[in-house]
Amino acid sequence: MANTGDLYKATFGQHGNAFQDTNAAVTPPSGMIIIAITMLSETTFTAMSAENLDNGKSFGLTAGHTGAGSGGVIIEAANKLPAGLTIFGRWTSVTPTADAAGGIICYFGSK
Repeated sequence: MANTGDLYKATFGQHGNAFQDTNAAVTPPSGMIIIAITMLSETTFTAMSAENLDNGKSFGLTAGHTGAGSGGVIIEAANKLPAGLTIFGRWTSVTPTADAAGGIICYFGSK
């Protein structure tokens, strides 16, 4: 049986994180995936690659990345996500628009 304390910690960054405030891709270490993204200021993305499109677990910026269930649409480069928002999903890579006064924090989890 798994220790629930360890599972909780792993969900919220125990596996590491990365900060980005330039227009450069954040890619997790080998064997990891981005599981959450916190916006430190109003943020737009130039790229957002969801993991495993066939199961629809996450949304992204590419056709077909509409998330789970029905009725979802892709995030467009013009969509602004507010400061303080944390989104959860499974991404192999994300690229924010450059923002030296803000940026994003990506949290990693096991694949």
